[in-house]
Amino acid sequence: MSGVGSSSALALVDRLRGTYSLDGYWDLFSLVQNSVITAAVLGIMGGIIGVFVSLRRAGLVVHGIAEISFAGAALALLIGVDVVAGSAVGAVAAATLIGILSIKDREVSAVTAVLMPFGMGLGILFLHLYQGRSANQFGLLTGQIVGVDDIQTQTLVTVAVLISCVLVLVWRPLLFASVDPELAAARGVRISAVSIGFMVLLGLAVAMSVQVVGALLVLSLLVVPAAAALKISHRPLTVVLLSMTFGVTSAVAGIMIAITGTIPISPYITTISFLIYVVCLLIGRRQKAKRR
Repeated sequence: MSGVGSSSALALVDRLRGTYSLDGYWDLFSLVQNSVITAAVLGIMGGIIGVFVSLRRAGLVVHGIAEISFAGAALALLIGVDVVAGSAVGAVAAATLIGILSIKDREVSAVTAVLMPFGMGLGILFLHLYQGRSANQFGLLTGQIVGVDDIQTQTLVTVAVLISCVLVLVWRPLLFASVDPELAAARGVRISAVSIGFMVLLGLAVAMSVQVVGALLVLSLLVVPAAAALKISHRPLTVVLLSMTFGVTSAVAGIMIAITGTIPISPYITTISFLIYVVCLLIGRRQKAKRR
């Protein structure tokens, strides 16, 4: 999303778009292989963590974290440091704060609603002060994964894989705490520790996903795939597999289509994600009708 190398790659992609052919398409694809790999890994991660986001009804929390993540990324852009790192610091700080405050007063939505305009306001201020390329500013809001370089790819993939592995390791207590926190507490699960730990993971997941679809549209990777999967199945393993499949499909297909035109990637990803949700919604209703 930032840096000279990313800008050069974007400029080259734009030039090749002007002469579209089958050979030209694969030339474009060779330039965005890193982006496709990154999008696929982030789609898998989003599919896994999205299940818990849906079970915990934390969609608003994701959006709130994304806006603080946007502020962190904008500050990093302003002072000339790594945007991914700035985004991650902002997101983890917001997620931890929301987790701690919500444990004390149980008003997750209220805490999130207070932080959201604050984060967006700071982000807009930092972008206003930034004197660099306007494309970098726009990319923070809508995503610009086509321009990721090798170092950014390694960072995004490594963190996404780490998040996914941790979620798999803590799957049972986290699922228990998400579905029935009172019973989980009675069985000895440390609800506060589990919740704050999950929020930290969610913060990192948001920061990584913001690089794909931007701060404004991050829900399309972290909420919609799991919400769609829950419409057609309630078996945990099936839901997770479907959610990962939907996340990967929307992210990768969005890039594959976007490189043929001049429209940013995020509208394609969000549209594909929405269509998947609509199809799953119709299938779910049909399944219910058959059971009656």
